[in-house]
Amino acid sequence: MKTNLPNWREMILAVFRGETPPRVIWQPRLEYWFHVHKAEGTLPQRYRDATLLDLYDDLGCSVRYFVEPLRVAYEKVKVLEERTGDKLVRTWRTPLGDLREVLHYNWYGISSMVVEHRVKMPEDLRVLEYIREDATYTFDFEHYAASVARVGARGVPQFYFQRSPLQSLIIEDMGLETTVYAMADRRDLIEHYIEAATRADDRMYQVLLSSPVPIFNLGENIDASLNSPDDLERYHLPYYRRRTAQIKDAGKFCHIHMDGSLKGILHCIRQAHWHGIESPTPVPQGDVELEELKAAMGDLVLLDGIPAIYFMPNYSDNDAFECARKIIRLFHPHLVLGISGSLPPEGDIERVRLVSRLIEEEAVAAATEANRSAAHH
Repeated sequence: MKTNLPNWREMILAVFRGETPPRVIWQPRLEYWFHVHKAEGTLPQRYRDATLLDLYDDLGCSVRYFVEPLRVAYEKVKVLEERTGDKLVRTWRTPLGDLREVLHYNWYGISSMVVEHRVKMPEDLRVLEYIREDATYTFDFEHYAASVARVGARGVPQFYFQRSPLQSLIIEDMGLETTVYAMADRRDLIEHYIEAATRADDRMYQVLLSSPVPIFNLGENIDASLNSPDDLERYHLPYYRRRTAQIKDAGKFCHIHMDGSLKGILHCIRQAHWHGIESPTPVPQGDVELEELKAAMGDLVLLDGIPAIYFMPNYSDNDAFECARKIIRLFHPHLVLGISGSLPPEGDIERVRLVSRLIEEEAVAAATEANRSAAHH
């Protein structure tokens, strides 16, 4: 595999500091593609004995996520898990009652979805509140140090963690439909829970902000189909402003994951003072043009940008190339180029390599032009 790799870590930090890196950073997320093909035994021959890092090195890419150092434990709550086939039943036992969640794993056993949410009705929120307040957080420094040493300069340590209170209800705890009905019928209970969960999260942020992690991802999965402008402004943005202020005061950087439909909430994109937006999805996969996204984001860092469908067989190499060129023209140097959101198992891995070559060619052309200008002067 390749040697003399670029110092991606320093270049990424330069982007977040508002500086211009010496080249465009190419950071597609390839984990799911790799692990699915590994499980199925369908990796291309050259990668049959390769590690995930070997794959990134061979393709000339940076790695985004490789640490998960936050640990959560409970003092009074008991968490029981029972795995049967492709289902995992998780039960939280508390003095106020039990909550039960069921997850369904795909046939690879790599990812899962919630098929039974643990909060069935608004009254269950008092139990969930108890669980959040009972949680204790620690930072696994040994895991962190080992992961950073393993990955080296291929990327910057960063990770995502507990979503904000309302977004956790929508995606993880209640589901969209139950949350919407609860907002209509028992908004008082929803708002009480949001306040309590926000206070409980303060302990988590104390641990995070005292850690050596330089960049945090608010892994919210904000989508206009889930999040109305009114709810964003009333519930989400106050929480984000509180956290981004803490993160900046600690001398760290943060970005937020927004994907799917964004047109209806573009006006909110710069209202919480994060440093960047991860995985916003332009047309034809999302509902916004790249120019609209740039106008809304200004000088915020764009992480990703190339729709994942451009790596599928029904699109051409040229579709991905032209999109990459346009993103570079619009967003560089406020850019960590990647795939919104990650390479699908059916995606063309060699197209990832071709985008790497495109970036190399652009870097050479830019260096040549700089040398000519210097010689001229």
